[in-house]
Amino acid sequence: MLRTLLLAATAMTLAAPASADPVRDATQRALPQLMEFYRDFHTNPELSLHEVKTAAKLAEEARKAGFEVTEKVGGTGVVAVLRNGAGPVVLIRADMDGLPVVEDTGLPFASKVRATTDEGQETGVMHACGHDTHMASWIGTLRNLAAMKDKWKGTVVMIGQPAEERGMGARMMLEDGLFTRFPKPQYALAFHDAASLPAGTIGIRSGYALANVDSVDIKVPGVGGHGAYPQTTRDPIVLAARIVGALQTLVSREVDPQSPAVVTVGAIHGGSTHNIIGKEVTMLLTVRSYTPEVRKQLLDGIARIARGEAIAAGMPEDRMPVVTVRNEGTPSTFNTEPLTGQLQALWTTRFGKDRVVDTPAVMGGEDFGRFYLADKSIQSMIFWVGGVPKARWDAAQAGKESLPSLHSAYWAPDAEAVVGTATEAMTAAALHILKR
Repeated sequence: MLRTLLLAATAMTLAAPASADPVRDATQRALPQLMEFYRDFHTNPELSLHEVKTAAKLAEEARKAGFEVTEKVGGTGVVAVLRNGAGPVVLIRADMDGLPVVEDTGLPFASKVRATTDEGQETGVMHACGHDTHMASWIGTLRNLAAMKDKWKGTVVMIGQPAEERGMGARMMLEDGLFTRFPKPQYALAFHDAASLPAGTIGIRSGYALANVDSVDIKVPGVGGHGAYPQTTRDPIVLAARIVGALQTLVSREVDPQSPAVVTVGAIHGGSTHNIIGKEVTMLLTVRSYTPEVRKQLLDGIARIARGEAIAAGMPEDRMPVVTVRNEGTPSTFNTEPLTGQLQALWTTRFGKDRVVDTPAVMGGEDFGRFYLADKSIQSMIFWVGGVPKARWDAAQAGKESLPSLHSAYWAPDAEAVVGTATEAMTAAALHILKR
């Protein structure tokens, strides 16, 4: 009899999977349906501030999972709240907007959407930055957390954010009462797919992770006239060229070499034909930095150089360049400690050290950083999930292939690896913060 019981117990032990993990198992079971959501989002992208149908889909899934849902926060934003007793408040964000890009991936579910931008330009629309993977993972995460309420206590605030690509959505949601109308978070989490990491790899950066991004316009006035008689004019194209050259000294000679900074003149518009000196040139700049001090140094320097070069060119006081910093910029994104270190350790244990890597900060922008800046008592972190398919990654490492970047018409991540990894990682992170 004793031998029979021992044999039965042994059989039961062998039948139970040694690596059973509730979070991983739930995510894998949900993955086929999450991929259906991903393909739907990918096929039907919407431009910034126009994410009406996309937001409705997120709101519907959150309601089905038992969340209290509020729509039209900060435009098309979605806020879904799940309360589960006393405990911390965790905010989890996904961005919803597509880009004005004509897709060229060749995917069977590629976007064929056409739309008109707010500037009146007709364009194709594509999720060329992977926000479709972000939203599919958002759905997977909220479903996991709703099904695992016995494992955590506190409040989860899931937000679907509009207009990340234009650097406006986070600000608009905050201005519409995100931290006053809804539970205010002590923790804020987000992820972004990465075109510079192999699929399924998690990238982490403590401290500054993404840059301040400012768009700057410079209107350079001149005195127009005949190209054969330049002495009767003040050529704004020559003045603009002087400004372009002098701007490079901001980074090379004024900013501390150990403080990253970028000043790029992305466009110059002026003149009409060969033999006419025009009366004005418009310059469009992108300016990148991390710290508030360097950001101010660059912006003040641009205004000073534009004015100084105009004075050197003999421009009168009433014809000075006009420098405008547009309001579509984003502040830098800062990953706080101890949260970043805690989650790195958590994920390294869960996924293995080969799948969790330190990544350098990038000069790209992300308005997720606004949530931390709105209240610096918040512990905040954004992480990367690699999306480069293995075969393409291996070919690129061997020098046989160049990889497309985010915002490319050719960006097609290994979406299953991104969504599966991100959903598991985000669920595990929330459970860690909210553990009973």
